[in-house]
Amino acid sequence: MARPSSAMTDPALLTAALEGLELQRKRIDDQISTVRGMLSGRKSAATAPASASTSGPVKARRKRVLSEEARLRIAAAQKKRWAAFRKGKKTE
Repeated sequence: MARPSSAMTDPALLTAALEGLELQRKRIDDQISTVRGMLSGRKSAATAPASASTSGPVKARRKRVLSEEARLRIAAAQKKRWAAFRKGKKTE
């Protein structure tokens, strides 16, 4: 079925089509930059989910710093868990 030619020249329809196409182009450009980032092996805001990148600029999170005491406590707790795991494996 052919469309009437008047529908193809309607400015409101053309404007809406243009806006939709520009949104698609932005989404595709975001996906391209994500894949390029994955190929180069770098981590950046471009690899963030699309929903986060559309809300505005994404700031990188700062790495949390643990004190030496905290690291020792975590290591001791992990060693205790592994010891309990290994003990359970030997009795079976």
